[in-house]
Amino acid sequence: MKFKTTALLVASLLLLAGCDQAEKSAQQLMGKAAETAKQAIDDTHKAAEQAISDATGGLISKKESSAEEKDDTESSSQEI
Repeated sequence: MKFKTTALLVASLLLLAGCDQAEKSAQQLMGKAAETAKQAIDDTHKAAEQAISDATGGLISKKESSAEEKDDTESSSQEI
C-alpha cells in the first residue's frame, strides 16, 4: 500500500514538473511568435512607406518632414 501511494505521489510530481516545463516552452514560443509578428509589421510598414515615397517622388515625405521641423521649431521657441 505504501509503495502504491509513493509511486502515485512521484508520478504526480513528475506530471506537474512536465506541465511546468510545457508552460515555459509555450511562453517562449509565444514570445518568439510575437517578436516575429512585430518584425513583419515593421518591415511591411517600411515597405509601404518606400512604395508611397517612390510613387509620389518623395513629395509626401518631404511635406511630413517640413511639418515636423515646423513643429519642432515652434516647440523650441515656446520653451525659451
